[in-house]
Amino acid sequence: MRVLQRYFAVSIAQAVAFVLLAFLALQAFMDLTGELPSVGKNGYAIQHALLYVLIMLPSHVYEVMPVAALIGTIYTMAQFASTSEFTIMRASSMSTGMAAWMLFKVGVVLVIITFIFGELISPRTTPLAAKIKLSARGAAVSAEFRSGLWTKDIVKSDGMTGTLAGSRFFNVREVRPDGQLRDVKLYEFDTNFRLRSLILAKSATYQGNNTWRLLEVTENQFSNSALPRPDSQADAANNFAQATSAVATTKSASKDLVTEITPKILSVSSSDPDRMSATELAVYTRHLQENKQETERFKIAFWKKLIDPLSIFVLMAMALPFAYLHTRSGGVSLKIFVGIMLGVSFMLVNTLFSHLGLLSTWPALLTAIAPSALYLLLALAALWWVERH
Repeated sequence: MRVLQRYFAVSIAQAVAFVLLAFLALQAFMDLTGELPSVGKNGYAIQHALLYVLIMLPSHVYEVMPVAALIGTIYTMAQFASTSEFTIMRASSMSTGMAAWMLFKVGVVLVIITFIFGELISPRTTPLAAKIKLSARGAAVSAEFRSGLWTKDIVKSDGMTGTLAGSRFFNVREVRPDGQLRDVKLYEFDTNFRLRSLILAKSATYQGNNTWRLLEVTENQFSNSALPRPDSQADAANNFAQATSAVATTKSASKDLVTEITPKILSVSSSDPDRMSATELAVYTRHLQENKQETERFKIAFWKKLIDPLSIFVLMAMALPFAYLHTRSGGVSLKIFVGIMLGVSFMLVNTLFSHLGLLSTWPALLTAIAPSALYLLLALAALWWVERH
């Protein structure tokens, strides 16, 4: 049985590697085609485009690995069926459960590889690729947004500890590739949602320990944010005079700001949730919950990040029935085509459930696990059918 397990593993690994390389080559070609219109503009050369496409490949490994595992396993099972090897294995007392167990052990390796790319490699290479692209163009991360980048945190009496003192809205016009912030605006409100201060800074650099060093700072303190509604022109003039006297403006060369907003949170807030690691999603979701912001999209992305690699087991189980189909049921090419269609349908159903779950406010875990559960039922039904017939 150990020899048979090794034979299964080597055959499937070779087929999956071949399919994976084919998918990556196709994806690299598509990415390069998308980058070519930008080549030659703002210092963005062809070598920058090639480097960007190359560094983005690890994120594509995570995306296409389940489908590559499906097609590679179907190809291997179809080959076993066409050469009658699987029939000989069954005649040698190998049951369906034993075959499924051997596929499961191969799937464990593929799942671990997928987790490594999704959690360790891709979250580091994707920002690096974006940084290279922005540096070549001389652009900023938030230059695509008309009003810059926005995020929110809470203000505590002792910086990161103490009682709740209010809330703060961050507005950053540009996030430079080196992490420096440009044109920073901070709107601080008290617990009654009255504007308490407006801080303007030309730039900001992160000092570590949740501390930002603001440079060329103008701070406007509002000590009288709630004035009565004017009943006459004289009352309006009086309110204006009170409001003017209630504003204290100070300027300083630098100011340290203690906040839970870190460069990681800023980068995550402008990132695609599907490109983030589960750890980043968990941290950012907790940050949104503390600030009473919408978290459903990030919860779904978090659970999908955990569930999607495990779908490799489901898709490999769907490939096992192909070993029971003899050559008269269709050649290897037809079975590979069916495998590609199954893989594409799984990706479409997975994306569909993500959008439906977000629109219908389904539980995030249910939204993430439903496509895999559905295809697992199909795999079990297919196995039952081929064994009965």
